[in-house]
Amino acid sequence: MTGNTRIRPYRPGDLDELYRICLLTGDAGQDASSIYRDPRLLGHIFAAPYAVLEPALSFVAEDAAGVGGYIVGALDSQAFEQRLESDWWPGLRDRYPDPPAGLPAAERTPDQQMAHVIHHPWHTPDDLAARYPSHLHINLEPRLQASGYGSQLTSTLLTALRDRGSRGVHLYVLPANQRAAGFYLHMGFTKLSAGSGGLYGMDLGS
Repeated sequence: MTGNTRIRPYRPGDLDELYRICLLTGDAGQDASSIYRDPRLLGHIFAAPYAVLEPALSFVAEDAAGVGGYIVGALDSQAFEQRLESDWWPGLRDRYPDPPAGLPAAERTPDQQMAHVIHHPWHTPDDLAARYPSHLHINLEPRLQASGYGSQLTSTLLTALRDRGSRGVHLYVLPANQRAAGFYLHMGFTKLSAGSGGLYGMDLGS
């Protein structure tokens, strides 16, 4: 407990809160509620599968107003992607059709862009997985931002990953989210790609 906020392990009853926070921070850290017609689309991709399939690596920040932030991770990204293919994506692919093949990416709606991700998810390259096999996603509502809770959530997950033998963790930052990029550099991550945004990684010493 820090003040009125505590970091605790995820519980199944938190799942709707993860969906909500994912949407409220889904536009490069800003509210994406006006962007997506389906309010659960972002959470289907970036939050819920981690909490459901790898709950031991999911943590939340909770204050008097409720859950206001979360961090989720996968110990072995490539193994996690295989689980998504067998246990997560099939049901969503039935619900969210892939955009027409002839529709240029620039003309897809935001919902179509996410549907495309569901049908064509990113796969962790072997060279990245060899050094940084784990990955994470973190989001906090504005009331918990810039108050140290993001650092506490990240440290909690990094400890859990080390305890499970991970040798490294990676993540992707959108070019528009330079605030997040600065946060990860402050936490000790190293930029792995050129330009704004891109991949960041951290050795965990295992």
